[in-house]
Amino acid sequence: MNTRIFENRRVWQLTPDEFLAAACLIADQEAEHRPAAVLGIARGGVRLAETVAGKLSVPAVVIRARHNEPEGIQQAATGRILLDHEHNQDALAALPASAPLLVVDDICGSGATLRAVADMLTTRVSASEIRTAVLCRNEGSDYPLDSWGWDVADWVHFPWESEPEHGRIEALPPLTALRSRSMPPGTRA
Repeated sequence: MNTRIFENRRVWQLTPDEFLAAACLIADQEAEHRPAAVLGIARGGVRLAETVAGKLSVPAVVIRARHNEPEGIQQAATGRILLDHEHNQDALAALPASAPLLVVDDICGSGATLRAVADMLTTRVSASEIRTAVLCRNEGSDYPLDSWGWDVADWVHFPWESEPEHGRIEALPPLTALRSRSMPPGTRA
């Protein structure tokens, strides 16, 4: 497992406006792949899935997977993912067979959660394609995302989370374009 990078300079803050702008960019980019559903990894990916699915006029499906049990900032990545098999089985049963799917989450820290969800989908759903998109990608991750907004090397505070207890808060810069798999990691857009 690769290691997440924390420079400990700040806590990045994703504003509601920047969240919406990033979600719209993801929906615009993924429209050409015609996903039959957008799967959001709970909790952080749920709002992104709802927004992107709404823009694409497809269902949003919630998948439950957890990496970090504690909620504090800079929790160590364990690589152990807890999947809610009962919930996920019911959620996956509603998906159309042999259709393309888009999996979204708020952040790709180490890639372990996305890897576990992709493995689960590969074994349980006969999707024609599984694509992944996140708002932020930790610079230490080498998980092969299809698209993401920001490369980060510090903790990120998202609009749906409670305010961090410590750390200098700094807004993420405006996003003008998504990064993609065709763009090498670490390349600045």
